[in-house]
Amino acid sequence: MKRPFFCFLLIVLLITLFIPGGCREPEKKPIDEYRYQEPEITLYDNNTGEKKRIKMEEYIAGVVAAEMEPSWPVEALAAQSILARTFTLHKIKYEKGVPHRGADASTSTEEFQAYDPKRITQRVREAVKMTRGEVIKHKGKYIRAWFHSNAGGKTATAEEGLAFKKEATPYIQSVTDPGQKVADPDDKEWKASFSLDEVRSAVIQQAGKDPGQITSASIVKKGPSGRAVTIRLGNAEISGSALRMGLGPERMRSTLLLSLIHI
Repeated sequence: MKRPFFCFLLIVLLITLFIPGGCREPEKKPIDEYRYQEPEITLYDNNTGEKKRIKMEEYIAGVVAAEMEPSWPVEALAAQSILARTFTLHKIKYEKGVPHRGADASTSTEEFQAYDPKRITQRVREAVKMTRGEVIKHKGKYIRAWFHSNAGGKTATAEEGLAFKKEATPYIQSVTDPGQKVADPDDKEWKASFSLDEVRSAVIQQAGKDPGQITSASIVKKGPSGRAVTIRLGNAEISGSALRMGLGPERMRSTLLLSLIHI
């Protein structure tokens, strides 16, 4: 007997999160840590289990190269450099980096950011150099520098898109994104299939509830941008963002869902 599959028809690639809207201009003067000497951080390599000391700007180059296509326009890479640097300093200052690894940062996208020094090109280095020390702050504090690849025509607030409620993030606004007009066709609309066992395990892991035998699936609530805020699977409800993390953001690319199909 064939195993049933649980299919999602989703729209638009949302690789990481959401780009800040309504923020003030990035600071043009060097941040405090850069005034006298470029800081070093401790980086944990999740592939080898080893830790190493690395200069901040060299680390940022590896992040930008991993998070974006190194061949993209230098201004796009420069914008990513500012976000990556801000994200890093926010995590280190307010969350002590990755304390369970005994490091400031790691190479895991779930724990920190992507990092791949093998993809660094001269264009990436140029982008990092031209934004050296630049960060984004809101009321004197580093912002949570979430970003995305494609917002499906409209960005979302942190609460809607990430179920983030730890603190207010007024600088993250839902705005129209014209990038959808020039997005790659493969990123505008796509499908992903998951076995019922995968879905059940994801719900148990992320929500702490057993949905039982999943015979139905539905979107219970959508947010202002149209993203699935709450999804019902069998006997359990789970936030769209939690389900995405449980199934893997590389496969479930977004919570901006057109439909859920049970086969």
